[in-house]
Amino acid sequence: MSLQEQLNANPGVAARDSATHGFVFNHTMLRVKDIARALDFYTRVLGFTLVRRRDFDEAKFSLYFLVLVDDASQIPAEEPARGEWLLSQRGVLELTHNHGTQDDAEFRYHDGNAEPRGFGHICVSVPDVEAACARFEDLGVAFQKRLTDGRMKNIAFIKDPDGYWVEILQPTARV
Repeated sequence: MSLQEQLNANPGVAARDSATHGFVFNHTMLRVKDIARALDFYTRVLGFTLVRRRDFDEAKFSLYFLVLVDDASQIPAEEPARGEWLLSQRGVLELTHNHGTQDDAEFRYHDGNAEPRGFGHICVSVPDVEAACARFEDLGVAFQKRLTDGRMKNIAFIKDPDGYWVEILQPTARV
């Protein structure tokens, strides 16, 4: 039995329907309180590139779409090509900012740290988890879990300005 057949043998798991070929998991949305702080964190600390901003002034919110891309020259400069490129990417991060929340001490949302627990975290893979964590330490980034904490010594969790956890790991085994 192949690995995929073994995985599909779990209750409730179906083999992929050919009608879903070409589907792409495009983005995850996080609601943020202070967009300036959030953009600084995701661009300066984690290296994301802001690809698109959409303002909905009448509804009082804005959307910011970010990607991790090594060569920003591959991003089309003009619409609609830029939007089509964005919607074809995997792992896009959408930050949603409700206008005025940065000045509202009472504004709250579910960031995964309160009950009931549902949302947990996002994850960024890095080539060298120790070097990345040392850099985060130098930048004063808040840690939820350092590499030295707990039993799992190969992953860390940092926190963005809104308290969302970001898992940091490397795809290859650490030596």
